[in-house]
Amino acid sequence: MKVLWLCNLILPEIARELGLEASNKEGWVAGLAEIMLREQKQNQIKLAVASPVPERLLSSQDEILTRELTVQGGEITFFGFAEDVGNPHIYDEGLEKRLAKVMETFEPEVIHCFGTEFPHTLAACRAAKDRSRILITIQGLCAPYADAYEADLPERVIKRKTFRDLLKRDDIPTQKEKFRLRGIYEREAVSLAGNLGGRTAWDRGYGTEWNPEARYFVMKETLRSNFYEGRWEKEKCEEHSIFLSQGDYPIKGLHYMLAAMPGILEKYPDAKVYVAGNKITAYQTWKEKLKLSSYGKYLRELMAENHLENKVIFLGKLNSAQMKEQYLKSNLFVCPSSIENSPNSLGEAMLLGMPCVTADVGGILSIFDAGKDGVVYEGFRALKQEGGGEALQRIAGNLADAVLEIWSDPGREKAYCESAREHALRNHNGQENYLRTLEVYAEVAGGSGKSGKLEET
Repeated sequence: MKVLWLCNLILPEIARELGLEASNKEGWVAGLAEIMLREQKQNQIKLAVASPVPERLLSSQDEILTRELTVQGGEITFFGFAEDVGNPHIYDEGLEKRLAKVMETFEPEVIHCFGTEFPHTLAACRAAKDRSRILITIQGLCAPYADAYEADLPERVIKRKTFRDLLKRDDIPTQKEKFRLRGIYEREAVSLAGNLGGRTAWDRGYGTEWNPEARYFVMKETLRSNFYEGRWEKEKCEEHSIFLSQGDYPIKGLHYMLAAMPGILEKYPDAKVYVAGNKITAYQTWKEKLKLSSYGKYLRELMAENHLENKVIFLGKLNSAQMKEQYLKSNLFVCPSSIENSPNSLGEAMLLGMPCVTADVGGILSIFDAGKDGVVYEGFRALKQEGGGEALQRIAGNLADAVLEIWSDPGREKAYCESAREHALRNHNGQENYLRTLEVYAEVAGGSGKSGKLEET
């Protein structure tokens, strides 16, 4: 069977073959690829991967970079194409021609699009001759993300424009509008695909609303391989340390965490927050001051207001091994996002068996059992009665209470850790998820050419 993957990012092993920096994002795709290629002799799948590449690797906008590679013991065909990934809110019709060329060259029986967040997924759906062969697995969804983008921020922060925001024409309302535009493209892509894959009640709800005729398949994700080894130990972690996997834009909810800290510090004065990802609050050099966004400035204001200057540590970008190390040395993982489908950071924390607190938003309750795997609190609600300030304080209070609850009972905390690890090992079982993927590919390749009604198999 010939299967074409359309991915937002170049797989790490392929990036290294091309002399490019490997990305740490979207590790679930790399995890599936590792098993798919290792088992290639048994599964008899000829795999091709198409991803955007830097234009310097192409002689022209319409050239397709083609490489036959041996990766992780398996044979893979790589297609690189031009796409302005820095502006995914702008649809480039030339993508349809480029992806049509990829499909004509490879002649796939299944076209598996990982995610809807970039225009190339819509372009593939428009370019495909037989849309019953298209399988879109939903990752996040830009349309509902737009509704949650401002995430209870004060009006003054939403409307404010720093020098960086003016220069880049990229203030908070503009960022929200970009998500809305991307949502229009993703909705059309979903409406055209013959098959959808997902893993939560949340993504199934949107997918089947936008395309009632598509077949929906439950397809769980396999996480980065190093998170299946090792285990969190309370005795080896920094007491009362909280870890967030990122916080560089409002959806990730770092402002909720900062607003919750005074309530936590009242009982645990030694508590600290560690944040991975871009250091958007950096303010030491003139360059950093000029690059400060309105959201970054707001985070600095919250830290000053709540006396958190020595309580919040920004770690910068971490690779897979560094992320795992930070999970293991932290006392608690918190997911304070205003919206998520099923965050892989939460899955990784669960796999390692560490205590977790998460907001009840999006599809999280499809992968995390409240009161069993850890503590869940009421987070952002798009339809809310109170203003941004009141909602922020209410949610921050909920978050603080959740953290205090999990730290108040060591026996219950231990039970949470055991349950979360067992749940994650089932949910993210690499071999089972790989076999499920093969089943779905067989269903899609053997389709009649017409999309069936909704089905879960």
